[in-house]
Amino acid sequence: MTEISLFSAFVMGLVGSGHCLVMCGGIASSLQLAQTKQSAFVTTLLYNLGRLGSYMVAGALVAGLGAAFAKQSTLFANTLNVLSGVFMLLVGVYVMRLAATLNWLEKAGKWLLWQRLVQLNKYLLPIDRKSKALAYGALWGWLPCGLVYSALTWSLQASSSLSGALIMAAFALGTFPAMLAVGQSAQVLSTFLNHQATRIALGNIFIWYGFYLLIIATDKLVH
Repeated sequence: MTEISLFSAFVMGLVGSGHCLVMCGGIASSLQLAQTKQSAFVTTLLYNLGRLGSYMVAGALVAGLGAAFAKQSTLFANTLNVLSGVFMLLVGVYVMRLAATLNWLEKAGKWLLWQRLVQLNKYLLPIDRKSKALAYGALWGWLPCGLVYSALTWSLQASSSLSGALIMAAFALGTFPAMLAVGQSAQVLSTFLNHQATRIALGNIFIWYGFYLLIIATDKLVH
């Protein structure tokens, strides 16, 4: 799986979960309204499992496409390595909120895909069955998100569709601790992850990892 390991993808999800709380936290919270504590957790779990499933499908599709092109050109494969490094730098700046480096990507995803998929909401609301919670999560897994798209650049250079799916599964699992938190614990976690000092520290992790990927990719291009 090249320099991108499943553990790295998991850490990316874990580190970026503060952004997930902003993007999807409200959706998850809305599913918990008017439910018992136990049923709220089950609903939230199903929602996130649906989201994980969509991430895996996207990872498999992107990896399959990338693998097909990579077989035709070594230069293409090395270019993907560079692309992954660049996106890590963009994610780092994005997480630190120094600049909206990924907004253009989210706008493109909204225009190309999300405007059509969101219309399926009418068939799933209200969430009165477990199957609807799972399907609702699968639908919202396609919500335009710069962090998810950046993770997909890793899947793009995976050796197979299965590897791409596993990378995105690991990324999704990294977001689970934050997304499964409910009530006061979710509020405390959100406050911590979105604190300026936390965002700067986590953003630097992405930036340094991005430089690492670029160094590896540049070495491959030279040799």
